[in-house]
Amino acid sequence: MNAPQYPLYRAVTLSDKYTLSQGKIYLTGTQALVRLMLLQSELDRMNGLNTGGFVSGYRGSPLGGVDQAFWAAKQFLKPANVHFQAGVNEDLAATAVWGSQQLNLFQGATVDGVFGLWYGKGPGVDRSLDVFKHANAAGTSKHGGVLLVAGDDHAAKSSTLPHQSDHVLKAAMIPVLFPSNVQEILDFGVLGYAMSRYAGVWVGMKAVADVVECSATVDIDPNRHQFVLPTDFDMPEGGLNIRWPDTALAQEARLLDHKLYAALAFCRANGINKTVIDSPKARFGIVATGKAFQDTLQALNDLGLNPQRCAEIGLRVYKVGMVWPLDAVGIREFAEGLQEILVIEEKRQWVEYQIKEELYAWREDVRPKVYGKFDERLSEDGREGGEWSLPQGNWLLPSHYELDPALIAQAIAKRLRHMQLPADIKTLIDQRIATIARSHEVGHSAHPPVERKPYFCSGCPHNTSTKVPEGSRAMAGIGCHYMAVWMDRNTQTYTQMGGEGVPWIGQAPFTQTQHVFANLGDGTYFHSGILAIRASVSAGVNITYKLLYNDAVAMTGGQHLDGTLTVPQLTRQLAAEGVAKIVIVSDNPALHLRDLPDDPKAEGIEVFHRRDMDTVQRLLREIKGTTVLVYEQTCASEKRRRRKRTDPVTGQLQFPNPAKRVLINRECARLW
Repeated sequence: MNAPQYPLYRAVTLSDKYTLSQGKIYLTGTQALVRLMLLQSELDRMNGLNTGGFVSGYRGSPLGGVDQAFWAAKQFLKPANVHFQAGVNEDLAATAVWGSQQLNLFQGATVDGVFGLWYGKGPGVDRSLDVFKHANAAGTSKHGGVLLVAGDDHAAKSSTLPHQSDHVLKAAMIPVLFPSNVQEILDFGVLGYAMSRYAGVWVGMKAVADVVECSATVDIDPNRHQFVLPTDFDMPEGGLNIRWPDTALAQEARLLDHKLYAALAFCRANGINKTVIDSPKARFGIVATGKAFQDTLQALNDLGLNPQRCAEIGLRVYKVGMVWPLDAVGIREFAEGLQEILVIEEKRQWVEYQIKEELYAWREDVRPKVYGKFDERLSEDGREGGEWSLPQGNWLLPSHYELDPALIAQAIAKRLRHMQLPADIKTLIDQRIATIARSHEVGHSAHPPVERKPYFCSGCPHNTSTKVPEGSRAMAGIGCHYMAVWMDRNTQTYTQMGGEGVPWIGQAPFTQTQHVFANLGDGTYFHSGILAIRASVSAGVNITYKLLYNDAVAMTGGQHLDGTLTVPQLTRQLAAEGVAKIVIVSDNPALHLRDLPDDPKAEGIEVFHRRDMDTVQRLLREIKGTTVLVYEQTCASEKRRRRKRTDPVTGQLQFPNPAKRVLINRECARLW
């Protein structure tokens, strides 16, 4: 009897995600950004271009691990001539990426162009708007291009505010792509670079946690990444790319008169927006974007509406990949013959308003009704079709938090009830929606008997550093110490990153309180917090900054600071800023009592043990002006990591193991 023949499988390695030239690979959305840079380099070489890649930005959820992913892939990036430089903050990183597009304006360039990648979470998008406006108006290089990845934390799961970057990017006139899965991070990324080069614009790519923080198997065959140039756009003389000299008014005219229309033409030519479910007699349309598109497909499945049933009832689904600017030609073709359109998108109305604008003056006699966040308006007696009533009480899809398939299914079912449906399908939908509604209600009404809020890790320096003396209060900012606002530590209110303590400048002249504390991390200090201290010194207010030097950006994964900054350097910098008094508190004060010849502390610095923390704070709150308490203690999580790692040069552990102690319970010993 012959032995069965099994197919031969190749060996699989962790480096496949960066080394395989074609086929299937498994990777996270964050790693897909790394692979995108390698893929773009490969495509350029295939097209005879000698290009380089430049990546810069600033970490933050859901893009908290981007820098770590690029550092880990350094050996693969170097042969592709892709350079990663973590930014000190988001706007300076954006300025560096802008600079990459200026390279070929001057003599000496060693590449044909540089394709740039900027990344940052929502607050970083906000603070970088000025750079984005300037850089987008100036344009991109012919063989370069820029992709701007905006990490939006829609549910504020690791942010002080939920974010929706679409409106900010529109303010900078930057087209916005919205991938709905990991595969589209690669596909839209390649299209984004091609669009950026063709239209001379920066191209935004919206990244939400449900896409960029998940894993998937994707196809990385370079042949799938083909694009076509538009045939319905007349390129102006001189093209649309960056140039010098170039006046502000010339840039404005080029951007508004040509660039955005070039981007729209590119979107049309390459089918970035497309109908994914159709019907020969379509009358009800659904438009969905990004993550909400995947949720919509799930909602239709939950309602029992497979493509065959959708065709039977006249349902058509349109997937919008470029959410701004919306292509009028595509949306009008989709709307042809429809009676009604339901727009499904997370957060505030964005695509919905654009659809209404594009359809407003289009074939008024057959123009479909458009619904999204709100259902039919109600008249005074509760009937639909009211003309005067405000819509606030008639939500169809919420603007806050996140959408889920259950909410979307209920919205679809509610609008379908206005349609004449076959009896069997109507019964099916009614049965399914009843089950969905009950399940959704139970899931959202269940509350745990005890609320378990996040707390500092065991051994975390914040356990000590965030405590304040009796009679004092503290202000929080961005970082792990933000959690002190819900702890019993008299820490109240918080600010944006880099604004720590500055609210006190607006309070101090009008209160009997003489002094406050402000918590500040060393990562935030290096990012922008030094300006907050400078502002407090300039205003002459009485405040003590408790500056935690924990040697890591702990909240986003334990990265090192983006630069060299020792405790002595910190004291010298603060002294030069005019700080009235600087002290060091440490769990190992012996490290700071003696100055190193090449790295001395500022003059007059006192050093204390952390057990004296309360006494030191009481002394500082009596000193007039701005004071700083530098609290030095390594992050507990980093200690645990470093105790498992060896130094590549010395071979020693990166952090010493603590002394082991044996405790014997006397009562137990007596029994033995």
